[in-house]
Amino acid sequence: QVQLVESGGGLVQPGGSLRLSCAASGFTFSSYTMRWVRQAPGKGLEWVSNISPRGASTYYADSVKGRFTISRDNAKNTLYLQMNSLKPEDTAVYYCAKDGSRGQGTQVTVSS
Repeated sequence: QVQLVESGGGLVQPGGSLRLSCAASGFTFSSYTMRWVRQAPGKGLEWVSNISPRGASTYYADSVKGRFTISRDNAKNTLYLQMNSLKPEDTAVYYCAKDGSRGQGTQVTVSS
C-alpha cells in the first residue's frame, strides 16, 4: 500500500529555511506526479506545489512562489521541499501527497 513519511519540520525564525523530505513506498514513485499541501491551524488544506513524474515541470501556489522549491530523487523514492524566506503565515502541517493519499505530516512553525 502507499506509504508517505514526511520529515524535516521544526521551529524556525522568520526569514529562515527548512528542507522537508518525504519518503515514498508501495508504488512506482517515478511514475507519479507528487505534491505538497499544507494545513494551517483552523484552516483547510492548501495546495503548495506539484512536480511531474520526472521532475521536468513544477508548479507553485502564488503564496510560496519564489521562496519554495520542490524537487525529487526518483532513485531514492524521495520528494523534497526547500523552503526559504519563511514567514509566520507559512506555519502549518505539511503533507506530501499522491492522488488521494497523504502522509502523517510534519509540523512547520515560523515564529520569533
